[in-house]
Formats: sequence, structure tokens, C-alpha cells
Amino acid sequence: MSEPISKQLVAEWASAGLVLLSGATAGHYAAIGMNLFQWGGAAAAVIGSVSVAVAVRVWHAPQKAEAGAKSRD
Repeated sequence: MSEPISKQLVAEWASAGLVLLSGATAGHYAAIGMNLFQWGGAAAAVIGSVSVAVAVRVWHAPQKAEAGAKSRD
């Protein structure tokens, strides 16, 4: 039914919001008019936010160590 809110879920939604916000901002200023350097900055912002979103979804959780490991005496 409903899953508890986890850090992973919050990170996924936050990164999706970052992509939406950076794309909408770039689109708004593109409609007003931008020069070449502003286009480059907008493209870098959108590519960066998409990279963050991909990294959040692809990054694996750290593996936990086994409790039954033998000690070295």
C-alpha cells in the first residue's frame, strides 16, 4: 500500500525537482532572450541537474559487513 518515507525516496524526488526547476528556469530565460554565454550556463545547469538525478538513482547502498567474520588472533 504505502511505503515509509526514506532518505532515498526524498533524494529521488528532490533531484527530479532540481531537473524540473533548472529546465524551467533555462526555458524561461531562453524565451526572453539569452546570449551565447548564458546559453552555455543554462546548458551546464541542466546537464548538471540531470547528472545528479542519474547518480541518485544509480548509486548503490553501501554493503554491510558480515557479522560472522573470524578474528585474527
